[in-house]
Amino acid sequence: MSSTATIATVNVNGVRAAFRRGMGQWLERCAPDVLLLQEVRADDGSLAALLPGWDLAHEAGAAAGRAGVAIASRYPMRAVRIGLGTEVAGDQGRWVEADLDLPDGPLTVVSVYLYSATVDHPSLDAKYAFCEHVTKRLAELGGTPAVVGGDLNIAHREVDIKNWKGNLGKAGFLPDERAYLDRWFDELGWTDVGRALGGPGPGPYTWWSWRGQAFDNDAGWRIDYQLTSPALAGAAVAARVDRAESYAARFSDHAPLVVTYDRSPRP
Repeated sequence: MSSTATIATVNVNGVRAAFRRGMGQWLERCAPDVLLLQEVRADDGSLAALLPGWDLAHEAGAAAGRAGVAIASRYPMRAVRIGLGTEVAGDQGRWVEADLDLPDGPLTVVSVYLYSATVDHPSLDAKYAFCEHVTKRLAELGGTPAVVGGDLNIAHREVDIKNWKGNLGKAGFLPDERAYLDRWFDELGWTDVGRALGGPGPGPYTWWSWRGQAFDNDAGWRIDYQLTSPALAGAAVAARVDRAESYAARFSDHAPLVVTYDRSPRP
């Protein structure tokens, strides 16, 4: 068996709509071993019908048509954990974990969807509260080979957003939001794989507004991540953003982030 595994993460902006727009063709071309989905916006049955033959873990959002996270795996799932135990309705459909049996050993994978939020609105307080729970869980997972992938709705640095000057003071690029990423990377030792393997930037971006010429002008944000735990350090060997060839070819306003992992011994 191969010692490599490919993990793709993507905010599908509604999985049924994404498949109508061509996600199935992308999935066939990409052929990931593990697929991390956000903003699924579907029930268990609808998701299973779209992804036959996959092992699935899914939590829908509290409100219909909102949030929802899922893991689809070609490897067996030994255990599934839903949520972070916050008991907050708005946190439902934002965190799901699965322990997978890979040929080269166990791996824990997480699909996460952070709040988008708005300044001077309760949603921003909810985002910060949820980030506190994420911080605690990342600390707990640090000694476990783990990949946390998803839409964090935070651009970490100026190189992660095309119009960073115009977005100062706006949710998604606030100092307090970005400080959580600093803590996860610098204090807890998690690796931002997209940046580590994607070069110094600017970009590559993963989200562009449906409106205007944002996609054509590559006026995007890098808000979709794969993070690796300290116990998995160095295992990511390749990463790419599967940006659609044209605006018309997009199946979501996000592009998938696809990472190849190899835990085989290095010479």
